[in-house]
Amino acid sequence: MDKTEHFGLNFETFARLIDNLHDEVIIYDNNYRMLYVNKACERHYGFSQQEMIRMPFWDIIQKHNSWDRPILPLVYEKKSPAKQVQKTYLGLEVLTIAIPMLDEKQNVEHVLLSIRDNFHEGRILHPEKLIPEHEDSIYARPEDLIYRSKIMEQTVDAARKVGTISAPCLLLGESGCGKSLLAKYIHSNGSRADKPFVVVNCAAIPQELFESELFGHVKGAFSGATHARGGLVAKAEGGTLFLDEISELPLPMQAKLLYAVQELEYRPVGSSTSVKADIRILTASNRNMDRMVESGAFRQDLFFRLNVFDIVIPPLRERPEDLVPLLHFFLNRYGKAHGKGKRLSSNAQKLLCQYSWPGNIRELAHLIERLVVTVEEETIRVVHLPLSLYKTTGNRTSPILSADSLDEAIEGVERQLIIDALAEHGSSRKVASALKISQSRASRLIRKYT
Repeated sequence: MDKTEHFGLNFETFARLIDNLHDEVIIYDNNYRMLYVNKACERHYGFSQQEMIRMPFWDIIQKHNSWDRPILPLVYEKKSPAKQVQKTYLGLEVLTIAIPMLDEKQNVEHVLLSIRDNFHEGRILHPEKLIPEHEDSIYARPEDLIYRSKIMEQTVDAARKVGTISAPCLLLGESGCGKSLLAKYIHSNGSRADKPFVVVNCAAIPQELFESELFGHVKGAFSGATHARGGLVAKAEGGTLFLDEISELPLPMQAKLLYAVQELEYRPVGSSTSVKADIRILTASNRNMDRMVESGAFRQDLFFRLNVFDIVIPPLRERPEDLVPLLHFFLNRYGKAHGKGKRLSSNAQKLLCQYSWPGNIRELAHLIERLVVTVEEETIRVVHLPLSLYKTTGNRTSPILSADSLDEAIEGVERQLIIDALAEHGSSRKVASALKISQSRASRLIRKYT
């Protein structure tokens, strides 16, 4: 029998089967050197097989925080099997079982690790323990900041330093890039971490109600004010007030906010007495604030007061190293939330990494959630991805060239023809006529692909 074969399997086939195991399999030598890891590592850590195998063990632990409480040193020391629950960098709780293989002298020769998360065959093992989270939640944990890139590491490091002071900080970046999450991170790393974190969306409050919402009012201040009411500044007392989309603040309110920022006091609507405010102010905008100041749309004096420190969050297209871990982070998150464990095919992942993501992390999260919910198969393939990914400027990758098989390429062409024909003609009858197929077939394909 060929040495590469065992029970009828050659090595390539055997390795491919191990790669498709749900559980992660890792093999170490006797001195922290990883000899093998299967593809499940991508779901757990956001690294490829090649990246994990080349990575020193202590870099995995100390530099990348891939999981907490490493089990390997204990196994080397005790020379006996061990198991423990660990939490990965991408938010998964996993059960790790480590088995040492001893040589004739009872020294460790290899260590075999089997690592299992909470999913198996698309089902949740303990659904009562899983609490769905939304990526826009203001209570998102600081560890939800998922990144590998150097530029994002520098951004988070700047946020960590700003967290230790009380001066205002302005967060700038495109819509959906994570400004709210970084604001929460700053709050959580400061002396006010155990105090309130209050978010104000300046674009969502009507201009005529803004002053009352922010500063509160006394009884009888205006028609309908039947009792005194504290505002959002009062709710943030001792903590942080985060003014999101500060560029949308009406000009009349900018003067009142300037006074509050300068003096750290405010006056409720209808009151003749000022109230002291012990708050830290963070603000954010997706617009060019310098140009707004130049045009007179935003007060220069207020801008200077709010911009004592500024942090620019880079868009997702400028940090491609973060895409793979983010993809698997959201696959894990929405898999838990919806009870559907999914994986990405290699080509689907490749295509998602070539997309420019104009909507940044918010767009990525929404797409992954939609795919988790709508794709019936366990593996999300190229054919399941929206056509907008192929049509974006700068992405000329064809769904045909990206397909994993001939059948998938044919299905991709069929899908694209149906969606394009429906967009142009608007009805199943006209689609059937344009593509020269029966109306019943056209209706069936429209239901399948839309």
